[in-house]
Amino acid sequence: MSQHLSTTESRPSALRVLLDNRPSYLSFGLAWLLGHGAYALSHGADPLLRLPSALPSVLLIGGLLAAMIVTSVVTMRAQRGATGREAVVGNLLAVSWLIGFGALFFVITALSSALAQPDLKMLLWPTGSGLIVGLLYLAGGAAYRDVLQYALGAWLALTSSAALFLDGASPYWVLALAGGGSYLVAAALEPRRRAMAPALA
Repeated sequence: MSQHLSTTESRPSALRVLLDNRPSYLSFGLAWLLGHGAYALSHGADPLLRLPSALPSVLLIGGLLAAMIVTSVVTMRAQRGATGREAVVGNLLAVSWLIGFGALFFVITALSSALAQPDLKMLLWPTGSGLIVGLLYLAGGAAYRDVLQYALGAWLALTSSAALFLDGASPYWVLALAGGGSYLVAAALEPRRRAMAPALA
């Protein structure tokens, strides 16, 4: 009996071994680079590039929606091979995204109303989203012992929050380059993480 339990506990997590985060990282990275990059280029009274006012929002929102769809498909495929505790962890983490962004909506709406600064949303949404995503990646990395995802989450949470200290177009440059770029780096490192996953189990 104890031998069976030991074998079961040492078996690699189905999600940690099978889940390939590259499609998710690449799609989110491109969304951050294009969306936040467009905001950075067109921000202010004297922008580097004059773009239609709606274009940055369309690029960012459309890119994020596409990335979420890609991530959902990849995760659902991996969940088919997960049972018991792994399945519960995956479902709880999925619901955490809805809870996190729901809480962020309330915080930003309340702050903008209390401070009577509707334009505050333009800064708080991208930086706050980076913080929430970073914290969720921290949780996912810890749950599945995925050091790469954990490191990406820590980087996104810290850089997105630190961007609030900057003004002008600088916060958007940080989100586009430091945030979007980190996704692409993570995508490049993902094959190595997957190759090492059985050894880390």
